[in-house]
Amino acid sequence: MSEKTYQEINARIRSGKAVVVTAEEFIDIVREKGLARASREVDVVTTGTFAPMCSSGAFLNFGHPAPRIKMHRVWLNNVPAYTGIAAVDAYIGATELPEDDPLNSNHPGEFRYGGGHVIEDLVAGRPVRLKAVGYGTDCYPRREIETTITIHDINEAILFNPRNAYQNYNCAVNLSNRTIYTYMGILKPNLGNAHYSTSGQLSPLLKDPHFKTIGIGTRIFLGGGIGYVAWHGTQHFPAIQTDASGKELGPAGGTLAVIGDLKQMSPRWLMGTSYLGYGATLSVGIGVPIPILNEEIARYAAATDADLYAPIVDYGEAYPNRKPGNLGYVSYAQLKSGKIVVQGKEVPTAPLSSYPRAREIAGILKEWIQKGEFFLSEPVKLLPSPADGLTGKVLKG
Repeated sequence: MSEKTYQEINARIRSGKAVVVTAEEFIDIVREKGLARASREVDVVTTGTFAPMCSSGAFLNFGHPAPRIKMHRVWLNNVPAYTGIAAVDAYIGATELPEDDPLNSNHPGEFRYGGGHVIEDLVAGRPVRLKAVGYGTDCYPRREIETTITIHDINEAILFNPRNAYQNYNCAVNLSNRTIYTYMGILKPNLGNAHYSTSGQLSPLLKDPHFKTIGIGTRIFLGGGIGYVAWHGTQHFPAIQTDASGKELGPAGGTLAVIGDLKQMSPRWLMGTSYLGYGATLSVGIGVPIPILNEEIARYAAATDADLYAPIVDYGEAYPNRKPGNLGYVSYAQLKSGKIVVQGKEVPTAPLSSYPRAREIAGILKEWIQKGEFFLSEPVKLLPSPADGLTGKVLKG
C-alpha cells in the first residue's frame, strides 16, 4: 500500500499540482476509477457541515478604561457573559439568554436573542452595548461602565467552541401524543415528522471515523476563517455502530473542540439561531480537509449516504428520561429522500443542518487549497478513536 506524507502533499499544494476534491466528488471518482487508483491520484478530500452547535462561544478582551475596572459582571446587548477569568476578559456562551427573557413562562418561548446572536453581531461589525460592574479594588477602582463596542474596538475576539462537528447524531421523532419543542426542532405527535442534523457524506468526522488524520493542531475552515482543532470535544465518545447482526452502520460519537480568530470570520458562517420552546444557539460552519495518505483513509472518505446511518430516537419519552436503546437505524440516503418508515408508518424528514451550505464550505476549502492559501497541518496528537473505548458518565441525583 503506497503511503503519502503531509510534507509531500503540502509540496504539491505549493507547486499547484495537488489534486483536491470535495467528498462528493471523491465518491464519484472512486466509483469511476476504483479505490486503489483514486487513493493514489487524489491528495486531499474536503468536507463541510453547517448546523446549530450549542457548545460554542467566544473569549473577548475589551481593553482597560480610565480609571481601570475589574469586571465582576458583564452584559453584551443585555446577555450575560462570564467574567471569572481576568479584569477585562469575558466568555460569551452561544446559549446564554438575556436576564429579562421570559424563557418558557409563556410556552413555547420564542428565544429571539441570545449569546449566539451577540457573536453574529460582533462578527458582522455591528455595534454591541457593553455594560459592566465591578466591586472596586486599589488597582481597579472603577465600579461601572456602559459603552458601545464593535469587534474592531476590542483587543482579542477568539471563537472557542468546546463541542462542535458531532460525528453523527440522532434522527429525532416523537412517539407521544403531544407536540414537543426540542433542540432537534418542533416534533409533531405520533410520529408526525423526523428531524436529523448531520450532513452525511460531506460531514467531516464521518469521513475519518477512526481519527487517522484529525487531531490537535489540524487546520480547518471555521466560521468563514481559518481555525484549528484544539482538543477532542466534550462528550467525545467515538464508536462504530452495528446492527443486531454485527453489520457496521458507520461511526458515531466523536466531537471537536475548535478555536479561531473571530475577527477573520463571517456572519454567513456564524449565525445566531432561535429554537421555539427551547432556546438560543449558534449555527457554525466547519470544514475539515482529509489528506489521502493511504487506501484505508480513502476507503472511509469514500463512504456514501447509503453507507452511513443515524439512530432513530424517541424524544417524547425515551430521550428526556435517558432510556437506553433506539427505534432502529436509518441511512442518510433514506433521510435525504424526504421520508422514512418508523414502526410501519411513513414519516416525513427534514434536516436541521444545511446540505447546500455544507457543499459550499467543502468547495471554498477546496478552492483555498488549490490556490495555495491553505496548507495541511499534521496533528501534534491524534484524537481518541473508537479503539480507545471512551464511554460517557452520567450524573447521579
